[in-house]
This record gives sequence, C-alpha cells and structure tokens, in this order.
Amino acid sequence: MAEHLVEQTDVIVVGAGLSGLVAATEIADAGKRVIVVDQEGEQSLGGQAFWSFGGLFLVNSPEQRRLGIKDSFDLAMQDWIGTAGFDRDEDFWPRQWAEAYVAFAAGEKRDWLRAMGHRIFPVVGWAERGGYDAMGHGNSVPRFHVTWGTGPGIVEPFERRAREAMKSGRLTFRFRHRVDALSITNGTVDGISGAVLAPDNVERGKSSSRNVVGEFALKAQAVIVASGGIGGNHELVRQNWPKRLGEPPKFMISGVPEHVDGRMIGITEKSGARQINRDRMWHYVEGIQNWNPIWPRHGIRILPGPSSMWFDATGTRLPAPLFPGSDTLGQLQYIMSTGYDYSWFILTQSIIKKEFALSGSEQNPDLTGKSWRMTLRRATNKGAPAPVEAFKSHGVDFIVRDKIEDLVAAMNKLAGSDLLKLEHVRMQIEARDREIANPYVKDAQVMNIHNARRYIGDKLIRTASPHRILDPAQGPLIAVKLNILTRKTLGGFETDLDSRVFGSEGSIIPGLYAVGEAAGFGGGGVHGYRSLEGTFLGGCLFSGRNAGRAAAKALG
Repeated sequence: MAEHLVEQTDVIVVGAGLSGLVAATEIADAGKRVIVVDQEGEQSLGGQAFWSFGGLFLVNSPEQRRLGIKDSFDLAMQDWIGTAGFDRDEDFWPRQWAEAYVAFAAGEKRDWLRAMGHRIFPVVGWAERGGYDAMGHGNSVPRFHVTWGTGPGIVEPFERRAREAMKSGRLTFRFRHRVDALSITNGTVDGISGAVLAPDNVERGKSSSRNVVGEFALKAQAVIVASGGIGGNHELVRQNWPKRLGEPPKFMISGVPEHVDGRMIGITEKSGARQINRDRMWHYVEGIQNWNPIWPRHGIRILPGPSSMWFDATGTRLPAPLFPGSDTLGQLQYIMSTGYDYSWFILTQSIIKKEFALSGSEQNPDLTGKSWRMTLRRATNKGAPAPVEAFKSHGVDFIVRDKIEDLVAAMNKLAGSDLLKLEHVRMQIEARDREIANPYVKDAQVMNIHNARRYIGDKLIRTASPHRILDPAQGPLIAVKLNILTRKTLGGFETDLDSRVFGSEGSIIPGLYAVGEAAGFGGGGVHGYRSLEGTFLGGCLFSGRNAGRAAAKALG
C-alpha cells in the first residue's frame, strides 16, 4: 500500500459532478483552497450533467417573452406547489428551498449563467404539462430552456472556472479517490479518508476498476457532499420504492452509469446526517434499451410530443390526462397498477419524425455540437433525426409494420404474451381517428394536440400535423415498448438554505454540507413528490452555489 498521507485544505468537495464543481469554484473564487475528490477518473468530470439534455427551468425569460409566453414568479410558484404536494413535517426546509429556487429561476439565474458564456436554444420546451386543474401538477406554460450545447454546455463554464482556479493553486482535483468515511472531531466534520483506486482510462460512463492501490486522508474545516443519487443501484431503488407506486418493477433499465450507487449517501448517513423523503423518486416510463450501450443496462428516455397513442400492457389506452408529456409520476403509478412494468406507444412515421427526441447529450449531436445547420433539419427533414432513426432500425423495443394486424402480432411476440387483442387495439385507434379532423372534439388527447399547436414552438418543431394513425400515407406504423428507466432521487439530506446538513437529533452538523441530488436538490427534497422538469440541473447549480458561498463565508 502507498504511504498514508494527511493533507490539509480549507474545504473538501466529495464529487466532481455539476453541483460539486459549482460549489468548488465558488469557494476558490472567494480565495479559499478546495480539494475535489471523485472515485471516477478525470474523463468523468461533470458527472451526470454531462449526459443530460441540458434543460433549465427559467421563469419570465427573454426566450419566453419572444415566443409570446406570459410567465411570472406567482404562476411558477403556483405550479411548483401544486406539483410538489408538500404534506409532511419534513417538508419545512424543502418548501423554503422551493420558494428560494423559483425566485432564483425568475431572477438572476439566467444572467449569472450568461455572464459565464452559457447560451440557450431559442425555442422553449413545454415539459410536464399536467392536465388537471390550475392548482394541480404541471407547467402552465413552456419553461424548459435547452442549453445550447446540451449537458456539456452547462458543465463547460464551471470546468473552465475550475481549471483556472487550479492554475492559481486554489483548487485541486483528486480523481480515483474513493471516500470510505467522514472524520469527526468533537462533533464537527473535519475531513475524509478512503482508498486510492488504480488509474483507469475507461471511456466516460463505462464501469471503472475498483482495484485499490493505496489509502488517503484529508483534513479541512468543511466537507461538502456532492455524490449524486442511487439510480445506478437497482437494489437500492427497489428498497426505497414507495408503496403508493405499487410493487417495484421486475425489469428496469438505467438512465445513469453504474457508479451512481448511493454509496456515499450511506456513509454520510452513518456519520449522523439526517436523510428525509427517501421514498420520493423520479423515474421515467418512456425508457428504451440503448442499442449501443455505454454503461450496464443503459437506457434512453424518449422525449415525446403529444400525438403518440399510449397503451398499457393489456392494450388499454392510458386514461386522461396521462398523455405523452403530461405527468410522469401519474403515468408510472398507473402503469404499475396494471400488474406489468411496461407499456406501449403506437404512432406513425409522420409522428416520429416530428415529435420524437431522445434525452441525452450523445443523442443530440446537433444541439450538443452547436450546429445550427443540423438543428434546423429537425423542422425540414423527411425522416426523424438520425439518432431516432438509428433506434428505430436497431433498437430492440421498436417495431415497424405497414398494417395494424402485423404490428399487434409483433408486439405480442416481443412481449412474449398474447395480452394484446387486435380488435381491442384497433377499435381505440379508429375511434381516435374519427375525431382527428375536427377542431372541436371530446377526445382529451386530441384536444391536447390542438392546444399544443397553438404554441408556435410546438407547432414548428415538436408537434406533427394532426392525422389518422391508420392513414397509410402517414406510415409505416410504429410500436415502441416502453420500460421503466431509473433516474433521480428526489429525497436527500435535510439542509438549511446554506446547504448545511441537519443531524438525526435535529441540529446542524458543524462542518458538513450537502448539495445536488444528495440533498434532494436542496433541503432534502425541493421537488416534493413530482418535478416540473428542467429543475434537476438548476437544483445542482443553486444548491452548489449556496453551499460554496456559505462555506467560504464561514471560514472568514
């Protein structure tokens, strides 16, 4: 084993993802010394944010106003509270974080990022549209601002700031350092210790070696836990699965790499930190198995427009308002209530080419590569974007046929059952098709399509012209088997607005902070039960900034 070293610094940040980078750069900019440790290699700098679509929740932005969207802090707060459903004593601090975060999103968030070179795609997306009453779940207006450059575009300003701080000696990275324990002296967290892992140049996202080649120990006046969630650990996901969502899925795919395993959360909790709302989680129901995987069980989420017809495993259409893009958790609850852990989209080639996008920086080379020429093809191409067409051709969850009879037969074959009855499926599609040509209808999903097309952003690039599913001219027909895709932990360590962690006895643990997903994106669960989307990266930014500034100030 290598010689055991104890190094002293001002602040230690555990995790080199987005929230950790934000915290570390704020500390360095305040003139303090910070060491950032991460069990992965330098190639994984930026963590899960790198793989993201780069969506940010902003309120009353210039991009919204240019598109005729009327938004305000009061409307956004109404939507947040209606979505979160705060109903526990433990929600005291999450509520405080929610109000502070929405104010941030309606205030300095955009300008703060823009000053660092961050830019936004001009068409604002409309995620989690709800469909209940005005005080219920969902975004009343489009608020999903896509970073120009997607995930790498949101990481880049903070990576640049970190590397500048490295040159001045204020920031140091310790990659391949796995934390095994927090050190506590007289009740104050004052360091970490753990194992040095063997160097591994494995591709970003792939599982790296866990071979130990040494030990390390670091001392500091404060430790910030920025270690992420549990989405790569299916056993832990099932262990925390809430009863309100039914039985845990027997089959799940992963929206995050295997090292997102919750290990550091367990270590921090054993040190006395209070974890709350651990049964609140955010998993997607439109998951497809990656035909070209990077990490184990690698799945991708479809970001659907409003027109695909959605059927459960038995061939029954999902009830209103559980349409594509409306209510992720409501859809998850309904699907698990059927006794099966999958569902189906049925759509046409005309729909897939206009309405299908795939979450993930690597699945959007036009936006990630900041190519206007490629991006404009989304509105003019005869086919779907190349990554979508690749999934249609190679993905095991995609079925393409000319006739509904052949499509349903192939769906049953893929599922290994005879649950789908042709006439039952055909009847529902034909009933919907009879209404599609009319501007006045009773089919709630068709109403939803008409509403979407009133918004110029959806009409241009996200919503196909209304047409019959069974119209051969719009074909071929496409079916997609949708799996449960693990993603985010909504609960986490309870923190005050400075990201200081509470102990199990209800008092602040001196020297300990938590940010990002480890803190439920703020307070131990700023989202409550549901997310409005575009709020995960923002929670990492806001909590990391708060922690970094507070820790630096506390040092004097």
